[in-house]
Amino acid sequence: MKNVLMSGGSSGIGKAIRQTLEEAGYLVTNIGRKEAQIICDLKELSSLETLVREWLKENEVDVLINCAGLGVFEPHEELSTTKIQELIAVNLTAPILLTNLCLRSLKRTKGHICNITSIEATKHSKFSALYTATKSGLRDFSLCLFEESRRAEVKVTSINPDMTKTAFFDNLKFEPSCEPNTHLLPDQIAQAILFILSNDAAIPDMTIRAPKFGISKKNTL
Repeated sequence: MKNVLMSGGSSGIGKAIRQTLEEAGYLVTNIGRKEAQIICDLKELSSLETLVREWLKENEVDVLINCAGLGVFEPHEELSTTKIQELIAVNLTAPILLTNLCLRSLKRTKGHICNITSIEATKHSKFSALYTATKSGLRDFSLCLFEESRRAEVKVTSINPDMTKTAFFDNLKFEPSCEPNTHLLPDQIAQAILFILSNDAAIPDMTIRAPKFGISKKNTL
């Protein structure tokens, strides 16, 4: 049985990934603020490091999945310092830190790292400067780390999903369209992860798109 350490496995895409991998026989340890084996706020980097180091004393890592993420899509000058720090910590610094902590174990197991980024990591959109900076940073980190870790037979994959129907959009001013084929479902991302992990070939980068474009603006009045 392979050990999976993941963040963001309590809801949305992460929950679908966790459930799919558990059904496939993986042993999944989730890091999160709720419904998790390691209870931690990913913004609290010192606590995250301490808790994961303790966990690693008793466990090896076969798969690391960085899935937790936050989104904000507003004019950049309207963002608070707190919000900027929060997005960078959760979307970029925490995955880099978790990789740093787990990489020696992953080299021993010849394991796999999967970083869930976003379609925004591959393009440029209005009001997405901060979010895109964190997600494109994570994607570039993944691609560089793949080259660095190939000799040790550690696979690294960046998964860049299009708009996916989850609670991610609950507090945003827009959401995926309800029209067919204009958005992804969490299970589609989870099945892609299962395919990547079961493939002997290395897949450094995978972008998953909806067949059609569709977006709905919310009435915020």
